[in-house]
Amino acid sequence: MSVKRRIPVLAALAAVVPLALSACSGGSEAPAQPSGPVTLTWWHNGTTDPIKTIWEKVVVDYHQAHPDVTIKAQPLQNEDFPTKVPLALQGAEPPDVYQSWGAGDLASQITSGKVADITDATKSWITQTTGKFGENWQVDGKQYGVPFEQHFVGFWYRKDLFQQAGITTPPKTMDELNAAVTQLKAKNIAPISVGGKDRWPDAFYFNYFAIRECSIDVLKQSVKAVKLEDPCWTKAGQDLKSFLATQPFQTGFAGTPAQQGAGSSAGLVANGKAAMELQGDWEPGTMSALTDDKQLDSKVGWFPFPSVAGGQGDPAAVLGGGDGFACTTRASKACADFLQYLGSEPVQTQLAAQGAGLPVNTVAAKSLKTDTLKAVYDYGTKAPYLQMYFDRAFPTAVGAALNDAVANMFAGQGTPEGIVAAVNQAAAGNK
Repeated sequence: MSVKRRIPVLAALAAVVPLALSACSGGSEAPAQPSGPVTLTWWHNGTTDPIKTIWEKVVVDYHQAHPDVTIKAQPLQNEDFPTKVPLALQGAEPPDVYQSWGAGDLASQITSGKVADITDATKSWITQTTGKFGENWQVDGKQYGVPFEQHFVGFWYRKDLFQQAGITTPPKTMDELNAAVTQLKAKNIAPISVGGKDRWPDAFYFNYFAIRECSIDVLKQSVKAVKLEDPCWTKAGQDLKSFLATQPFQTGFAGTPAQQGAGSSAGLVANGKAAMELQGDWEPGTMSALTDDKQLDSKVGWFPFPSVAGGQGDPAAVLGGGDGFACTTRASKACADFLQYLGSEPVQTQLAAQGAGLPVNTVAAKSLKTDTLKAVYDYGTKAPYLQMYFDRAFPTAVGAALNDAVANMFAGQGTPEGIVAAVNQAAAGNK
């Protein structure tokens, strides 16, 4: 999920992502690449349309244009990657191409020695294709992956349900969001859906409260040091605790998946059972596969995460990241060539036109499917600062600890101080 333009937000994200991608190296260019026909095993998360069909067409088209290269795609549910990829990288035959979100997560993976350094194979084209956004798939200045989409997170909402509740304009402040929750409840409408079963959607809330409470300098410093010391982090947890106390989510949210089936959090919004969801720009594409409503696009709007009174963060800063792929060492040159194709204008235009995501190749942005997606793209790429999701910005184990601690608070356990402590303890154990 990630496309990115070369504008201030890119410079900002690039500044964040030198991150703690510190001293983890270990990926390497394969010493001997296969000669002759090559079969690449490709793990991606395109399990539903529209991206499922796009990737199927990519496999066919690429083989026709490159008869010596066969792509064997294996779609996996998004939530399976955190467990399956580390196990595969410990094994003898990891996939040749696999979904990667870059940053600290990728830095953790290259310590396996199985992730290929594709710097030389990509240097002739990556800047032209991805701009500075591609730097978020670098570790210590070496390229270990390539993005194909960029993402921005905000609230997707049902215009018809807002109208039923008498909400005339999207909330711009937390007070206005809380008032909207109250109005929706008064009409027996679930105000906000969340896929608590998968935990990462819970984390979006803490992420955003931190972005609103912490200054940009603090965010950068904290991610680089992998340590939460400033009081703003605890304040973000307190904001989250106060928000949870308003009971804004659907009944049974802790057992609700994010994207699987009509009863998922995305499915609830798609079928008019909930009014809002805090999700990325992939949401329209996800929802379209979960409903028979062919008019859904016209019923859905988007607004940024509201401002937080007294916060030190920039109220226009945005949470996001990107989807990309990394290569393992067996056939890294063939893999890198395939990644170049995924960033090409024809493929990127299909992603944009079909509503599968925001293209990383800016030439394709004009083909975005709806005016709403164009507005999200413009908002995100013009934002003064973009913070990568913390579970990707931090090393894998630290990001997982953060998500778990936030999910515990959603479940009525834990404290704001406990979230900060969990991250710092995981970071200490990760060194």
